[in-house]
Amino acid sequence: MTGTKADIIAQLQKDILPLQGFRPIANNTAVDAGLGLIKNAFPNASFPLGAVHEFISTGPEGVAATTGFVSGILASLMRKGGACIWIASHRTLFPPALRSFGIAPDKIIFIDLKKEKEILWSMEEALKCEGLSAVVGEIKELSFTASRRLQLAVEQSKVTGFVLRNDPRSINTTACVTRWKITSMAGEIEDGMPGVGFPHWNVDLLKVRNGKPGNWQIAYAAGRFRHSSKITPILHQQKKTG
Repeated sequence: MTGTKADIIAQLQKDILPLQGFRPIANNTAVDAGLGLIKNAFPNASFPLGAVHEFISTGPEGVAATTGFVSGILASLMRKGGACIWIASHRTLFPPALRSFGIAPDKIIFIDLKKEKEILWSMEEALKCEGLSAVVGEIKELSFTASRRLQLAVEQSKVTGFVLRNDPRSINTTACVTRWKITSMAGEIEDGMPGVGFPHWNVDLLKVRNGKPGNWQIAYAAGRFRHSSKITPILHQQKKTG
């Protein structure tokens, strides 16, 4: 392929991205820095903000792992003091635990509802509020039509949405820009040190629009995501400064 053709294709890809819900947002630098190599899976090597992300989990262990990973992303989004709305019917999140991810619990507004139809409606309305950093909704089923409504809402407000689906009956097609599955792994600690170690996850990016799906082993340490091989140097540094 000639250089001219390659340039034309690259420009067309950049022109198409905004039509598919990808718009550059100024405050995504902190998220990209925290995600490390994962950011290279996204278009323009930048985590999609102003978009809806879908997370699939199985059982309580999967819910806990997914909640932890999402909390790490929320910490970056809320770093400038923005608020988040978290909507669920059977919320298991322990708000004080958010402090371990650098999130003040009083910065998250929890809404507990009984029916998934109510959760979807509330999430769509919340995603229209431009002053929010993010909206999280815990639901089991998500139709393409419902996901499209959520995506249209964020394209106007530029708010980032997270849909956490636990034990869905079917993994259907949705309009969400990404689909993830987060599972727990044994915490990584330095040999001889007590405790359970830093949170450690197997991260599967199953689908990403115009990007490259992949798999990573990620831990959360020193206030940011770290790839497994980088955990030990962090521990040595903390030991010296502690």
